[in-house]
Amino acid sequence: MRTRILSAVLLCCATGALLGCQPNDTAKPAAPSVALPSFSTAPAATPTATHTPDDKPSAAEREKVPSFVGMGLQSAQDTAQAHGFYALSSHDALGRDRMQVLDRNWKVCSQNVTAGTTVATDTTLDFGAVKLEETCPAKEQAAPSAAAGRMPDFRGKSVKAARAALDSGTSITVKDASAEDRWVLVESNWQVCTQSPAAGSTLSGRPVAFTAVKFGENCP
Repeated sequence: MRTRILSAVLLCCATGALLGCQPNDTAKPAAPSVALPSFSTAPAATPTATHTPDDKPSAAEREKVPSFVGMGLQSAQDTAQAHGFYALSSHDALGRDRMQVLDRNWKVCSQNVTAGTTVATDTTLDFGAVKLEETCPAKEQAAPSAAAGRMPDFRGKSVKAARAALDSGTSITVKDASAEDRWVLVESNWQVCTQSPAAGSTLSGRPVAFTAVKFGENCP
C-alpha cells in the first residue's frame, strides 16, 4: 500500500516538473521599453524685427534736367531715361491735338521743366513737339476750352481739338469748306473756318456745325 502511494507521489512530482519546463503558449513577450523624446510645451520664441531711425522709404533720387529743345522726340526720351527720368509725356505744340505715334517723326519745341533745374527723378517731363518738317511756334498754342458753357472761338483750330473741347454728348457736324465736298476723316489735319453757334454764345446742349479745310489751305 505504501509502495503504491509513494509511486503515485513520485509520478505527480515528475509530471509537474515536466510541465514546468514547457513554454506557456498563451504568454506574450513583454514589449521592449522605448525611451520617448521629451517635448516642451512652452511656445517657441518669435524673433522680433528691430528698427532703426534710418529705416525709412528711400526718396526718389534728384537729377539735373538736360536741355531737350531741338532734339528729336525719340532721342529726347532716350536721354531723359538715361538720366533716370521715366515719367515722360508729350503733346502737340501747335494745339492740333495730334498723337505722337512715331516719335522719330517729331522734334521737341518746349519742355515743362527748365533745363538745368535739379528735380526728383519721378517728376513727369512733358515735351511740346511738332513734326520734323514743321516750324516750332514762337508760343505754344493752347488747346481751346469751352469755359463756363460758352462757345469758344475755334477758327484756325483743328477740328479734333474743337471736338475735344466740347461736351462728349454734343452733336457735331463738319463739312468741307471748299467746293470739293471732301470727307473730313483725320480731324487733326483740318482747321475750322466757320462755326455755329458763334463764339461767346451759350451752348446749353445746342448742336454745333463747322466748316473746315486742310491745314495749309486757305479758308474761302
